[in-house]
Amino acid sequence: MPLLEVEDLTVRYDKAVILNGVSLQVGEGELVGIVGPNGAGKSTLLRAISGLVRFEERTKRGVGGEIVLEGQVRFGGERIDGLAAHEIRRLGLVHCPERRRPFREMSVEENLLAGAYLSRSSQEKRRSLERCYALFPRLAERKSQLAGKLSGGEQQMLATARALMYEAKLLAIDEPSLGLAPRVREELFAAIGTIHAQGTPVLLVEQEVAQVFRMAKRNYLLSQGRIIAEGTAAQITADETLRAGYLGL
Repeated sequence: MPLLEVEDLTVRYDKAVILNGVSLQVGEGELVGIVGPNGAGKSTLLRAISGLVRFEERTKRGVGGEIVLEGQVRFGGERIDGLAAHEIRRLGLVHCPERRRPFREMSVEENLLAGAYLSRSSQEKRRSLERCYALFPRLAERKSQLAGKLSGGEQQMLATARALMYEAKLLAIDEPSLGLAPRVREELFAAIGTIHAQGTPVLLVEQEVAQVFRMAKRNYLLSQGRIIAEGTAAQITADETLRAGYLGL
């Protein structure tokens, strides 16, 4: 049984169809990549899986505009597409969104502890802090610094670490390398590889196609809201039309 199973997921904003019948799976222990051009619907897909699209639907109801979400999402065999985002988070499906968004006036360590707000155990929080500092030594060096003073790369490290602070059974991470220098990207991807190697399944949305293909066991290619290909890197890149038209390889 897959850890995460998405079936015929459709998202419409007013009359615009952002996702159209998307289906995918992530198994226990897998690192699965989602690639595709800008505007393909990759970020909306993660937001729908993690409950944020449903949150938008509820908060904007009656305010103008319409958000419709259809299809099914199962996590650990249970339907979660009707749950609130914090309920999905409590189950262990952790979404690390793009553009980082730290609490700028809080310290690095305070930001990390905010990620463990659902945990009742101080021992669990301390173990999670130790793990995050081991993964990202730079954060340990800056644990008392205000998050708003960090570089872009350090803020992304903080966002990733904060997502891991509460029992992540699956880490869904959106465009972690966006706007980062090459050396910082390498450091970040190495940490994501370590997170996976330590036993946390990962669903990785990323523009750096070659990097994703080096890391992921399986991949999905998303374009105009539809899955147009899936398989290993070798299987997808064997199609010259996909290579030239969608992957830029």
